[in-house]
Amino acid sequence: MDTLSPIIQLALHRLDDADYLADCKRQLDAHGALVLRNFLTPAALQCIKHEGEANRHRAFYAASRHNVYLQPPDETLPPLHARNRQVLSSKGCITDEEVPSDSPLRQLYNAPLFTRFLCTVLDEQHLYPYADTLSSINLHYAHTGQELGWHFDNSSFAITLLVQKPQAGGVFEYVSNLRDADAGEMNFDGVRAVLDGERAVEKLAIEAGDLVLFRGRNALHRVTPTEGETTRMLVVLAYNAQPNIALSETARMTFYGRL
Repeated sequence: MDTLSPIIQLALHRLDDADYLADCKRQLDAHGALVLRNFLTPAALQCIKHEGEANRHRAFYAASRHNVYLQPPDETLPPLHARNRQVLSSKGCITDEEVPSDSPLRQLYNAPLFTRFLCTVLDEQHLYPYADTLSSINLHYAHTGQELGWHFDNSSFAITLLVQKPQAGGVFEYVSNLRDADAGEMNFDGVRAVLDGERAVEKLAIEAGDLVLFRGRNALHRVTPTEGETTRMLVVLAYNAQPNIALSETARMTFYGRL
């Protein structure tokens, strides 16, 4: 606990308390999203923000068009079908190997107490870092006009920390349980309704220093374009349920521009 007290507001987030863990798990199971307010201490947040500013020149920037299923187009369907409709994602990213060795992010990521907390809330037996040197901790930058387009995640969970909120925009929007990936039910009509603005979406109010756990495999979600001159900075903490897993070379080239 002492090693995490400079990083986590442990008076608010009692990671070793069974009742607190059970409540977090109930919220995530019920809503598919859990926002832990003021998770980081002000000092840790300021340090991570400073690291992000100091290392932003190292970021790899990319813009890509993709469908919401993150799959190659289905040539048997029209280009404007929900299965093939193209959306835009654009951001910058620094990788795990560019995060300083003494960063609060690395201390948090590797802390056994934190990973035990995640295992309990996410209902995982074990969590492991990526085997490659790029994918475990990523810091994303979204400048004016940059966004994350509508999509479903391939993984069952995502763990993020908001470091800097933009002046406007950069809103996390989602629709829970829009498909059933395990059953092969892609719900094209429901996806089309979201893409055409015909279906109401939920929004997560997230402030700098908040930790978010999100189940995005069956929840369609996006981040709206950043507005204003303040860059949105977001940390992704990525784990695997199995050891010795690396992100594919294709994915690494797409996301990071190198292997």
